[in-house]
Amino acid sequence: MKTSDLLAKKSAHTEIGLQDNELAAYFAATPGWTQDGPRIVKTYNFKNYYETLAFVNAIAYTIHEEDHHPELSITYNRCVVKFDTHTVNGGKGGISENDFICAAKIDVIFTQTFG
Repeated sequence: MKTSDLLAKKSAHTEIGLQDNELAAYFAATPGWTQDGPRIVKTYNFKNYYETLAFVNAIAYTIHEEDHHPELSITYNRCVVKFDTHTVNGGKGGISENDFICAAKIDVIFTQTFG
């Protein structure tokens, strides 16, 4: 799995989550993302609140286009992004390829705008 593979894909409805043995390849393609139980998480740091909100606004379009919405925790100079897929594992939720597709796309936005 490569980052470019994820960037070329679009999120789609799924009920199939990733297995534990598949996760390492996806994490390798999305540096900085970690697993927190049934979700993936990354913290983005900024100089100030303006930059933090600019990032949130910048990712809003991608999140909407992918129809895959993360949990966002916003503070003065930080945004914590958490992705999970509620439709997998019989509706119990978990991690799917959609989470990594969006993670890769958000990373590009961060790098291009703030990196």
